[in-house]
Amino acid sequence: MPNSSSDSRSGVPRKVIGLAVAGAVGGFLFGFDSSVVNGAVDAMKDEFMLSAAVTGFAVAVALLGCAAGAYLAGKVADRYGRIPAMKLGAALFLVSSIGTGLAFSIWDLVFWRLVGGLGIGLASVIAPAYISEISPRQVRGRLASLQQLAITTGIFAALLSDAVLATSAGSAHHALWLGIEAWRWMFIACAVPAAIYGLIAFRLPESPHFLVLNGKEDTARKIFDTLMPGDDTERHIREIRDSIKQDELSTKKGSLRGKAFGLQPVVWIGIILSVLQQFVGINVIFYYSTTLWKAVGFHEQDSLAISVATSVTNILVTLVAIALVDRIGRRPILLTGSIGMAVSLGAMALAFSSASGTGSSVSLAGAWGPVALVAANVFVVSFGASWGPLVWVLLGEIFPSRIRARALGLAAAAQWIANFAITLSFPIMAAGSLPLTYGMYALFAAASFFFVMFKVPETNGMSLEQADTLFVPKGSRPAELAITEPK
Repeated sequence: MPNSSSDSRSGVPRKVIGLAVAGAVGGFLFGFDSSVVNGAVDAMKDEFMLSAAVTGFAVAVALLGCAAGAYLAGKVADRYGRIPAMKLGAALFLVSSIGTGLAFSIWDLVFWRLVGGLGIGLASVIAPAYISEISPRQVRGRLASLQQLAITTGIFAALLSDAVLATSAGSAHHALWLGIEAWRWMFIACAVPAAIYGLIAFRLPESPHFLVLNGKEDTARKIFDTLMPGDDTERHIREIRDSIKQDELSTKKGSLRGKAFGLQPVVWIGIILSVLQQFVGINVIFYYSTTLWKAVGFHEQDSLAISVATSVTNILVTLVAIALVDRIGRRPILLTGSIGMAVSLGAMALAFSSASGTGSSVSLAGAWGPVALVAANVFVVSFGASWGPLVWVLLGEIFPSRIRARALGLAAAAQWIANFAITLSFPIMAAGSLPLTYGMYALFAAASFFFVMFKVPETNGMSLEQADTLFVPKGSRPAELAITEPK
């Protein structure tokens, strides 16, 4: 019989799996917040009589809060710990959910969305760092991928709850419970996962890596012994110590600064991975899909159902990535995903080059409609099975332990800013030229292929401390940690 404390198929202690799932709830908040506004945006626009520009800002402003929260997350996590950072993120998101739902003016609403963004930014950084630091190396990719699975599940839950609330009230504009309109309940509903995340954070142990970094090795040993009984606890502690010493040799204590345009090269690797993940235009599909579906012949009332179906597809392909990431490695999946994204986005650019009309009245004739629809879904599949989950895996692996939280925070902040730029620019670019817009996204997808090919080494099967050495100058790495970089 299998060990009751381990998963029978992987041999991974169930406590580790449970902690990884619990940590990933921060990703659920991330996904829920990013999509819940979709069902409320029209009613919100009518309620406060907003122009298109102000509406777009109100939708996107949370992303600026996310960028700030992600940047601050590293400092909070390094000073106070991963768990206190989780608790702060949950509290910020909880109060913002209620504040947004009860907003009395657009500026009040914008303020609370900024507050919520701070909380989501914190959660988006702490989850992958925490999961990577408590996961055994042989399954770290799968467990770290839970972050993206949680994000996609949050997107699905948000779209589904929007549909249920709007249908129950007859419209997002109509009053539901207590005389409060359905669109407001959409935001208030965010308080439920925020409260759950906060309660979970009170039951999670601190990251052993953080404890060793702060001289609390005895506590770290107890946690390792609890999480992975029978494993070599002293080896884990020793690897963390070696990583700290190596980092101290290569840079000032905890500094992100370096000779590559002011930052360490590994920090730039993380930033570029984050930016490319967003510059392929994935959130265009989730934020602005209505125009696309109408262009290929669907009625407006079907748009929400199609969006829910797309989010389900995203969940399923993320499960595929989780199953494969520790078997075939990070690089092959990323490279394959880049090819799929570039080809599908190129097909969308070609399809829309034959479109008639402009703006919201654009339409595709003949076979180009189905081509665009299939290409959009191939794009979602290609992204969801590769760049969606694996960027978070790599961000949790590649940074030296002493700077991991701060470097991850900077990379995540860059991701949120890139998301903000794409979210704001798409309506303007689409009004000018949809073929040019999708063509630009295709070029970024192609660029992502070459970036991974030449700049991102394979980290599959390595401990976090071994993965650190891939980005250390060859002449300075200790012999016992030296690893051959892939060509």
